[in-house]
Amino acid sequence: MFAKAKGFLEDVRAELHRVTWPARKETISTTWVVIFIIILIAFYLGLCDLILVKIMKALLH
Repeated sequence: MFAKAKGFLEDVRAELHRVTWPARKETISTTWVVIFIIILIAFYLGLCDLILVKIMKALLH
C-alpha cells in the first residue's frame, strides 16, 4: 500500500514539473477579471432578489 502511494506521489511530482505555469502578470490580470465578474453577478442577483421581493410583497398585500 505504501509503495503504491509513494509511486503515485512520484508520478504527481513528475507531472507538476511538466506543467506550464502562467506568468505572474497573466495570473494577476485573470484574477481581476474573475473578481469583476463575481461582483457583476452579485449585483445582478441582488437586483433580481430585490425585484422578486417587491413582487411578492405586492401579491401578498
